[in-house]
Amino acid sequence: MSSASTTDLPGTPELPDVTQHLVKPLAPVTGRVHATRLCTRSRKASGFVRHVEIDVSGTPLQDAWTAGQSFGVIPAGETPDGKPHKLRLYSIAAPTGGETGDGSIITTTVKRLVDEHWESHKLLYGVCSNYLCDLNVGDEIQLTGPVGKRFLLPKDPSKHDYIFIATGTGIAPFRGMIMDLIKQGMPSRVALLMGTAYESDLLYDDELRSLVSQHPQFSYHTAISRHTTPEQTEPLYVQDRLRVDADTLMPMLTSERTLIYICGLAGMELGVFQTLAKLLGPGELSQYLTVSDDLLADVDNWERSMIPKQLKKTKRMFLEVY
Repeated sequence: MSSASTTDLPGTPELPDVTQHLVKPLAPVTGRVHATRLCTRSRKASGFVRHVEIDVSGTPLQDAWTAGQSFGVIPAGETPDGKPHKLRLYSIAAPTGGETGDGSIITTTVKRLVDEHWESHKLLYGVCSNYLCDLNVGDEIQLTGPVGKRFLLPKDPSKHDYIFIATGTGIAPFRGMIMDLIKQGMPSRVALLMGTAYESDLLYDDELRSLVSQHPQFSYHTAISRHTTPEQTEPLYVQDRLRVDADTLMPMLTSERTLIYICGLAGMELGVFQTLAKLLGPGELSQYLTVSDDLLADVDNWERSMIPKQLKKTKRMFLEVY
């Protein structure tokens, strides 16, 4: 094996202890919608994605979560066979302390799921995504959580630098983490790589671009896969930014301070793993992935089924795909 152990690596982070499962599914709490808005770059985006803020003041969820965790939503109504809808988990898009700092406003980023039945051609609607997107200010909602103990910033964030890699609504936890780092004075280098199919689908784009001008330690790299833009002369998937922006990102990738976080649709992580293997030497790669010499010789033929047994991430890489 040309790789280090997944423990005792230089730069291995110490994660904080966090509260989990404070509010359980059998006894949810009632929140109230505080705000809801589209968060795509354009109203002509290929999908509808909303930023939804929920007031949980006076409930056990108030000030009880950490950026990177998730909370549960129980949609109103029943299934066609008369049973209550099942819980769905959503990543928290707010910083620790919420949008207002007192822990009263919890936030998520949700995309409407609309599809067509293969045989009947009837439209199919995601139960919880459309329920959340249909809510108006003042509407009540049943919540649980928080959930998650691994996809977090370290106990001392200043000891590390961060590469955040997101597609679609995978941006949600990174918005909260970046805001947490800003509250601490942005003590680290932070690079956010954001991938979407179309430029119009970029989420929180104006907000993130404004942070670049305010915080020299923060860089924002977009990857548009279906067309070119004035800033991008070739279509790119999010992992391609590691190659195209190597001048900025390679010094981070080779540093013992750097942690990599990946969040988005299942399958995206394989492209990131392959690109890292092509860019980094075996010793540098071993900071993030444990992989055999035989597999390193055949990177283009890696398959997602190899994760996590043959392609095993170290404690300096964090993965959340759905």
